[in-house]
Amino acid sequence: MSGFAFQARLGLGDFRLDAEFAADAPVVALVGPSGSGKTTILRLMAGILKPDAGRIVLGDRVVFDSAKGIDLPARRRAVGLVFQDGLLFPHMSVRQNLLYGAWVRRKGRPAGFERLVGLLELAPLLDRAPHRLSGGERQRVAIGRALLSDPDVLLMDEPVTAIDQEKRAEILPYLETLTRETAIPLLYVSHARAEIERLGAQIIHIERGRAAA
Repeated sequence: MSGFAFQARLGLGDFRLDAEFAADAPVVALVGPSGSGKTTILRLMAGILKPDAGRIVLGDRVVFDSAKGIDLPARRRAVGLVFQDGLLFPHMSVRQNLLYGAWVRRKGRPAGFERLVGLLELAPLLDRAPHRLSGGERQRVAIGRALLSDPDVLLMDEPVTAIDQEKRAEILPYLETLTRETAIPLLYVSHARAEIERLGAQIIHIERGRAAA
């Protein structure tokens, strides 16, 4: 499954989003200045926000269509989310964090658990608490948790922006490997051109709530 189709209007205070785009590359990047609407688009796709009107397609599934009365709740959109700071559960171990998404979707222990743990080099960290992890390690766990939830698509909101350059260099090779070795389409929100070029993404520019190009 691949591809994204987005058309939505939404008013948030003084900000107005009215954007439309379609993309079918394995990795799609939303780029643009801060406040342009990139994260708002990601949240609309994930079901965290609801458009005033529009139509959103993730792969071959229509998850929102105001004209037809379709509005799948976030838990049914099969989306794996990764935010800037990882947002791990502090009371859970790395292992428990990784398995949480699969547990919520009642999938049991994911078949690819050991393979993904090896790919992200998390085996030595499985029994640690999140506060004992570096920034780069936390982001690897967050990426692993998203993938182990068996998502149809991955949405990443500037996943390496909040960490320093050394840790950022640690994360990007994992993202490169994941995009090569999984068939899960990725929507990547960033304002860093170097990250986008490294991932080989199809680029969509967002400016003032619109898809400019």
